[in-house]
Amino acid sequence: MRRLRAVDAESDIPSAYSRGPIGDLLRFHNLGFPLREVQQAELLIGMCMDNRKSLRIPDNFAFILRAGGANLRYSEFKVSYAVAVGGVRHIALIGHTECGMVNLIARQGLIVEGLVAVGWDREAAEQHFLHFAPMFEIGNEIDFVFSEAKRLRVRYPRLIVAPLIYKVSDNRLYALEE
Repeated sequence: MRRLRAVDAESDIPSAYSRGPIGDLLRFHNLGFPLREVQQAELLIGMCMDNRKSLRIPDNFAFILRAGGANLRYSEFKVSYAVAVGGVRHIALIGHTECGMVNLIARQGLIVEGLVAVGWDREAAEQHFLHFAPMFEIGNEIDFVFSEAKRLRVRYPRLIVAPLIYKVSDNRLYALEE
């Protein structure tokens, strides 16, 4: 995991994020800063749907979109809503280690069998997997978060987009070296 930057102290927060809500996210979650009262969302957090991840943040602090692999390509209108109506100007895109969307093709049998077990026709389950797996395969967590952050920066050029990684083994957020 060579491009991960641990955030164990205030000085570890990348300067591009230190004075805004992304820095606050890192302070709340990693550094245990006291949670403050928040009236309106200050950022959008895009993260994976994986149930092993939970963030320590104040109520009302962020819009949170959960999608497999932190892939927001198919949630872009929701991003636009948070920006246009919610007024957010910062996005924390959080991928994570041990993501099930990595090497998705290796899980074909598991997914097909799981669908058959709940009543799907096997052929329909196989076709479903073959149709959707390429859309949701992310390759490698770090490279995907980088590429998705770049895509979002092009789409929303006046926003700050921070690629982060959540390490499942220690439940901490890491900045990605760019």
